[in-house]
Amino acid sequence: MPDESPTRILMVAGERSGDLHGAELARELKAILGEVDIWGCGGGTMRQGGVDLVADLRDFAMVGITEVIGGLPRARRAFNHLLEEAGPRRPAVAVLIDAPSLNLRLARRLKWQGIPVVYYVSPQIWAWKKWRMRHLQKRVDKMLCIFDFEEEIYRRAGIPVEYVGHPMLDRPEIAAPSVSRDEFFARAGLDPTLPLIALLPGSREGEVRYILPGLIDAARELRRRRPDRWRQFVVPVAPTLDAATLEKQIDHGSHERGVIKALTNATHDTLRYADAAVVASGTATLETAMLGCPMVVVYRLAPSTAFLARFMVDVPHYSIVNLLAGKAAVPELIQNGFTGGRVADEIERLFENSEVRAEMLADFRRVRARLGPGGAARRAAEAIVTMLHPQWRPLAAAL
Repeated sequence: MPDESPTRILMVAGERSGDLHGAELARELKAILGEVDIWGCGGGTMRQGGVDLVADLRDFAMVGITEVIGGLPRARRAFNHLLEEAGPRRPAVAVLIDAPSLNLRLARRLKWQGIPVVYYVSPQIWAWKKWRMRHLQKRVDKMLCIFDFEEEIYRRAGIPVEYVGHPMLDRPEIAAPSVSRDEFFARAGLDPTLPLIALLPGSREGEVRYILPGLIDAARELRRRRPDRWRQFVVPVAPTLDAATLEKQIDHGSHERGVIKALTNATHDTLRYADAAVVASGTATLETAMLGCPMVVVYRLAPSTAFLARFMVDVPHYSIVNLLAGKAAVPELIQNGFTGGRVADEIERLFENSEVRAEMLADFRRVRARLGPGGAARRAAEAIVTMLHPQWRPLAAAL
């Protein structure tokens, strides 16, 4: 689009999934606007997408309520730096991606500066902390949601909203494998004739600290029951985690080197070729469903955090897969219910009961159908550009 000077856009992602969404959105904004200055907070994927990062999402990668205390000074410094940069850079709009604990506070300060705020990947405060909805009314100029049922929730709350669909549908790693099954097993040093279980403890250190030990216990219990069958497990290492540290934690906890392997840059291929997965509740559960891998969903927080969360959560299921399915499509083992024995029971049920497995995969297909037709990042970019330039219309609309 012609303009005298580059449009400046502040973009902030506070976690790994937001980094991926932000990179896709940045590319679409550049495709529409041409010369545009996008800067803010994110990770390596946003940097590769041409975003000038003045803060790192790892500064805000904290989980729960009580666990954040140790990381507050670091997060506060990064938060203040973003606000300091907003003064001289003066963005035409701020695009805040998910991470409500960070972005709702940031939205308030940006509104004080007169900067319009677009929220992409709407925060799931309809599930807990519903009192924050009034904050969104005051601080957000446009909500871009990725789940169909969210649109009516925000509209009823008086928040300008547009449903754009889920950006995960357009990711190449979801659409097609990077290697064949034989290549994957050969590179990973795995036996293609034996069942493979994927173990996903989350993408943040705080999550891993509480969840990984339970996953290791589950692997140990499965091997105790059937050492001839349960002989290989894979932990795909999230890019936000240190692989060497994770490997040490695995070796220390499992007491049997090599049974549980940590693989880097292999999350989606692992899920594509695994026979089942145990997944920390979060975005990864949706990726697992889309890749057609039967799963057990788990989660664990510090006891004090879990106690407080009990009074805030107001949904029938923890997993977004179950919320979209409208039923308990996958088993959820949360807090004290998350034990090695319970996980082992559910994994064995997936292998021994073909009807249970088939029904779960059918539910996954129905969930996928609710994520929209694809092209979410493009629609989000068009909504942002229309907000900046009301006279502009997408090409399809112009025709």
